[in-house]
Amino acid sequence: MRTWIKTPLAVLAENAAGGIVIEDGRITELLPSGATPSSPVDETFDASSHVVIPGLVNTHHHFFQTLTRAHPSAINKELFPWLEALYPIWARNVTPETFRLGTRLALTELLMSGCTTAADHHYLFPQGLENAIDIQVEEATRLGIRMTVTRGSMNLSQKDGGLPPDSVVQDEDTILADCERVLSRYHDASEGAQIQVALAPCAPFTVTKRLMRESVSLAERFDCRLHTHLGETVDEDDYCLHHFQCRPVDYLEECGWLNERVWLAHGIHFTDDEIKRLGHACVGVCHCPTSNMTLASGQCRTKELEAAGSPVGLGVDGSASNDNSNLMESLRHALMINRLTYDAASVTHFDTYRWATEGSARCLGRKDIGAIEIGRQADLALYTLDELRFSGSGDPLAALILCGAHTADRVMVGGDWKVVDATPVHMDIARLRHEHGEAARRFLEAL
Repeated sequence: MRTWIKTPLAVLAENAAGGIVIEDGRITELLPSGATPSSPVDETFDASSHVVIPGLVNTHHHFFQTLTRAHPSAINKELFPWLEALYPIWARNVTPETFRLGTRLALTELLMSGCTTAADHHYLFPQGLENAIDIQVEEATRLGIRMTVTRGSMNLSQKDGGLPPDSVVQDEDTILADCERVLSRYHDASEGAQIQVALAPCAPFTVTKRLMRESVSLAERFDCRLHTHLGETVDEDDYCLHHFQCRPVDYLEECGWLNERVWLAHGIHFTDDEIKRLGHACVGVCHCPTSNMTLASGQCRTKELEAAGSPVGLGVDGSASNDNSNLMESLRHALMINRLTYDAASVTHFDTYRWATEGSARCLGRKDIGAIEIGRQADLALYTLDELRFSGSGDPLAALILCGAHTADRVMVGGDWKVVDATPVHMDIARLRHEHGEAARRFLEAL
């Protein structure tokens, strides 16, 4: 099957004004203006009213949190009190059924926003939810989106001086056995993989040092990535200094986590020296601008991290600290908060596109996605500019971000259309909204 996406209104690729040719799920030709495909095509899609960008890549999320968006117990709080308010609610109400609906809704939102690859950091395992990773694989496969499922973990709870309730953590041996199970069953390290697995202890202050180190050993054995929260708040720094007598990056190094397999969520409160060390080790950082602003956590030093050698990606973060799963919207937030951090001239819309595509792909260890280039997977997001918000816009690529694009008109994953006319081809949106809304009601019943 050869498809020609013909003469786009604008395209985030060099010398491709004539369009993109796709064959067997990969990009095979980029056509300059006026050129035609080198051989006949089976399908031609007229993209003259579409802005075409690489499929967006989301590198940090918590899908189950779609069930507690704008929750009255948690709004207007910073991270630790926010977690203290929500942990008991999640512990009582996250079941396989609610978890499945939370995952389905988050993946659908992401896909509709133009996201073609998503990483979810799931660390909550109350009794009955032992097969959470299996549920996520099923939902991603059903929708047709690529996913890095991260087998998260917590084994330090309130009885150990931690934040999580005792009922949502697991012991080390249970965690490690299930990590090995899901890696053996689902991790596909090959080019074009739909499902990959990463190991993701929630944060240094919710797991033991042994679990951190054993996760590294498993990652080396199965050739997978490692992920955790780090440097999100000043409270985290204080916790590590009190309990470990060192800062979070020092503790990460003690655990063997300063290496190129690792990408971190947030990465806000790093010193100049820590940034140099992270960059030297090629540790990636997922910038979560919307969440960081919602919880008043701080501002990620994206430019310094990239200059030091760290891949910088983009994530929406949990849908209770965002409070949605729209990655395209997060590009706009990333542009604005980074201009506030630096200046208007040195942070452009191209920077935010890079973070959300190539940078995110590097965080996930993938060289087959993240750019419109010959040989890459045909993961594309196409947007029209026919809404009132775009009227008068002169630069189509800049307009998607500056004017606030929300929904892609078409989304392609591996050469197959997964969104057509702004609607996922394998999802009943009205039914999903009703079922998810009903499930979320139980998270409010205790108020």
